[in-house]
Amino acid sequence: MRTVRQLLEEKERRLIAIAPEAAVLDAIRLMAEHGIGAVLVMEGGRLVGILSERDYARKVILQGRSSSSTTVREVMSAPVVTVTPDHSSDACMQLVTHERIRHLPVVEDGRVVGVVSIGDLVKAVIEDQQEEIQHLHRYIAS
Repeated sequence: MRTVRQLLEEKERRLIAIAPEAAVLDAIRLMAEHGIGAVLVMEGGRLVGILSERDYARKVILQGRSSSSTTVREVMSAPVVTVTPDHSSDACMQLVTHERIRHLPVVEDGRVVGVVSIGDLVKAVIEDQQEEIQHLHRYIAS
């Protein structure tokens, strides 16, 4: 079973963040530009929220708000569910399932060091299961 630290080592580490007073439209543009489904909301180097496509759909579009005049702070999810690099991928999978979220910021010593998505977790679980199956096949064949 892999740790979050191992998952982060296997992926490109880029932290895409926006200020809480920015317009939601700017956050959506940032997500589209980077091909991501959520953006960290940072204030003075501190994680204060996260804004996802789901937040946008439910709190802006469905409520008839303007993307250009609504601030990120008004619709972001906070407080943010976070994990540490020492969490296991299984523990993270349980957390995203229980909390019904898709992105987990990774915090170490009070600093955001990465983000793992449900896609990263599913990929890790599948790879771990394939490895276990291979071990079992070798054991049975010997």
